[in-house]
Amino acid sequence: MIFCAVLGDPISHSLSPRMHNLWFQREGIDGCMIPVRSSVESLASNLEALQRLGFKGANVTLPLKEKAFQLSDARSDASMMCGAANLVCFQNQQITGDNTDGYGFTWNIRHIVPGWVPRQAAVIGAGGAARAILAALIETGAERILVTNRTKERISHLPSALLSSIEIVDWDHRDEMLQDCDVLVNTTSLGMVGNPALPLRLDALPKSAVVNDIVYKPLETPLLKAARERGNIVVDGFGMLLHQAVPAFHAWTGVTPTIDERFREMVLSS
Repeated sequence: MIFCAVLGDPISHSLSPRMHNLWFQREGIDGCMIPVRSSVESLASNLEALQRLGFKGANVTLPLKEKAFQLSDARSDASMMCGAANLVCFQNQQITGDNTDGYGFTWNIRHIVPGWVPRQAAVIGAGGAARAILAALIETGAERILVTNRTKERISHLPSALLSSIEIVDWDHRDEMLQDCDVLVNTTSLGMVGNPALPLRLDALPKSAVVNDIVYKPLETPLLKAARERGNIVVDGFGMLLHQAVPAFHAWTGVTPTIDERFREMVLSS
């Protein structure tokens, strides 16, 4: 039997067990994912215990991604670029760290816009999710990446590999930076249930641009609603959550699961 886990704090809200356990059932694989509450301080001992118990690996969510990267014995290029790991695999007494958030971001958009390749991107935020998204934009060939955050200091903490490939825009000029962009991404929690909306005017954004919000509660944030009403292609954040899980499931089982509308609805209904 294949055992895997998802670690974070809080963790009770995580949809990862629902996703992976549905895939185990769909693919006829005898397996199970369990949620494990873990602090940053207890992550090392928790990973060691899971490895000792024979688990294949784990997904790691907030606030543990940077610590998981540090604890990894081997690291993928994706995790190296953003300095964080959301996936760990156990093999031969070693921990391999990977980051699939960028994969999830890219394929979430390509699911809606087949063959999507960014040219000029505007990114709001500079937190953990932004790191993986910036790395993905660089990997997919974006020629220009503009980044803004309410505090510039947060941007300065990005890994050097990312800083060397972006242009920093002052928060007060966030509306103007949308001019000529073909993709806009909100990586902050602004617009999430319980939080205020992202204060951003879309007047300068071309109507041909793709607008993506990584928030998925609600599925249509105020940003996506405003973008949809003016004619932009909109992509919600729930698909990123689904797509980032695909390479994790494959790493543990050797099987690449599929994502269809029925699967999406089954996870959402949990």
